[in-house]
Amino acid sequence: MFKKFIFLLSLNFFFGFAANANIEINARTAILQDFLSGEILYEKEPDRSIYPASMTKIMTSIIAFDLIKSGDLKLNEKFIISEKAWRLSTSGYSSMFVMVGDEVSVENLLKGIIVASGNDACIALAEGIAGTEEEFAIMMTSKAKEIGMQNTNFANSSGINDPDNYSTVRDIMLMSNYLIKYHPEYYKWFSELEFTWDRTGGDPITQGNRNPLLYKNMGADGIKTGYLAVERYSLASSMERNGRRLVAVGSGFETKSSRSKQSSKLLIYGLTNFDLVQISKKDEPFNSVDVWLGKNNTVKVYTKNDIYKTIKKGQKKKIKVKIVYDGPIEAPIKKDQTLATLKIIYDDEEIGEYDLLAFSEVKKVNIFSRLMKSLNYLIWGDV
Repeated sequence: MFKKFIFLLSLNFFFGFAANANIEINARTAILQDFLSGEILYEKEPDRSIYPASMTKIMTSIIAFDLIKSGDLKLNEKFIISEKAWRLSTSGYSSMFVMVGDEVSVENLLKGIIVASGNDACIALAEGIAGTEEEFAIMMTSKAKEIGMQNTNFANSSGINDPDNYSTVRDIMLMSNYLIKYHPEYYKWFSELEFTWDRTGGDPITQGNRNPLLYKNMGADGIKTGYLAVERYSLASSMERNGRRLVAVGSGFETKSSRSKQSSKLLIYGLTNFDLVQISKKDEPFNSVDVWLGKNNTVKVYTKNDIYKTIKKGQKKKIKVKIVYDGPIEAPIKKDQTLATLKIIYDDEEIGEYDLLAFSEVKKVNIFSRLMKSLNYLIWGDV
């Protein structure tokens, strides 16, 4: 009675024109990812060790955001500025210009870090949360390991010179993904063009965002620049167009101008050479499979997660989707029961396999109905 069912589904998506896929990025190390599919579109020595400089501040912000989300920290909570934090307000450092003894809110410190790239704000936040910057750095490294940053160690909260403060562009990409995925409400701060701090005992200070891509009409909305003499210029960047997001990280750009141009080039390359295809939406019916001896003859199936795939432009005919299962599936069927497999084929190669689960339960028919169905099958082969 039961046999292998294979449904071949066509995907009717619109794809743009094919583009030149050749690109060279003038940086020591770089990576580009399509955020929703997770697929890497370009890489150049992505696991080469770097000094992340001020890109470190992404993790400093994440630690605070996690604590705010858990209810252990509040935006209006105030921390007292120490002499150590104040010393980084002096000439030669990116700073928020805090003074010893100031009481500054967590929200202002975070915006001072994100928009103004304040090293002084980093230390103030770190000390307020963990007691010392050293203890805070341990928290940062622990979080890095938790989210899969295997080649990273944080020695301070700001990214200033320290040989023990190191990472890779791949790890910075993972960190950026975490920020965007789990803290979208605060990620918006990374696109703010300026921050005004109404400081204690002085005129308000307004500083602009140091991310050059924010001032271009390309959809960039983050993330963080960096500079150290030994590392040269770096940038973790992201842009969103029509619901599609790209994340790029590069380090070892020779000049500020090169950092801006090459990062823009990398993001635009991903946008114009590849298309993002949504295969399924999580928790929404994808298709149906046949049921045997159930009160319904079919049951809808779904995937637990959104499924996206990135393909080269102009390759519409090369992507196919198959539903594979042994069926019809005998009732009773429980909601969320795994019933079938979703296989994604691109250019005759399988590029993904996912479970399909029952969207609802299907109860078994009564004994009389079962006998009639079985009789029909024996006579007509009709299930």
